[in-house]
Amino acid sequence: MLLGPNGAGKTTTVRLTTGAMTPDFGAIRVLGLDPLTNGDEVRARVGVVPPKPAFYDQLSGRENLAFAATIFEADESEANDAAARFGIDHALDQDVGGYSTGMRTRLALARAVLHDPEVLMLDEPTAGLDPESARSVLDLIAEMAGRGRTIVMCTHLLHEAEGIADHLVLLEDGQVRTSGDPKALTRKYMPDPIVIIDAEDMESLRFISELDGVLDIRYDGAMHVTLDSVDRVPDIVIEAVKRGVRPTRVEPLTPTLEDLYFEMQRTHREEQ
Repeated sequence: MLLGPNGAGKTTTVRLTTGAMTPDFGAIRVLGLDPLTNGDEVRARVGVVPPKPAFYDQLSGRENLAFAATIFEADESEANDAAARFGIDHALDQDVGGYSTGMRTRLALARAVLHDPEVLMLDEPTAGLDPESARSVLDLIAEMAGRGRTIVMCTHLLHEAEGIADHLVLLEDGQVRTSGDPKALTRKYMPDPIVIIDAEDMESLRFISELDGVLDIRYDGAMHVTLDSVDRVPDIVIEAVKRGVRPTRVEPLTPTLEDLYFEMQRTHREEQ
């Protein structure tokens, strides 16, 4: 999964990988092939969903898929199955020029997978989709990955990608800032446990900052306490009871993909 702010280079990476752009320097290999010299073979084995997919608007959805099927040497049944998968089959006889943004995205998804590509590149694939269609995209990613396909996904909606990505690449200013397995990156960038603590009277919790093992405190609706060890939690609760404080919530925080993203960004910007 490619992560990064707007302008970081995510879409450029996708374009370079498919041979749509020429790199200024360096080399790119996709399935062992150079996109510049073996572009036709690369594109025959790769499916791409760009952020603003282009179609022949004067043609119907069915005709657009039939054209793509001819290029990828797929048959009509595969095109129909792909359309049905993303709930676009009912609109295949309509001109694509009349499609909504969500319908165009679903048609682009169907076009990208009708030839069962070995690599699928998705650039903001759920943008403009309703929740049901977005879930179909995430199910597709899980299903294809389970069959050994490679999925490269760029997204800003990190909550949708939670639990899907098995490798993260953080881009900024066209450079890879860090990459790796999400769990390994979490251990690297968020090694200290965080506990969320709330009480009827938030002021009564201020004593926590004075306790041993408390590394940091921030407020986000409740108190987020960073500790040197999760074993400190019982001591905090016991001290609260001694002081007559009534905690209403004591919950270890499990970092989300979004938490990890912002922590990686913060760390690298501090280093700069």
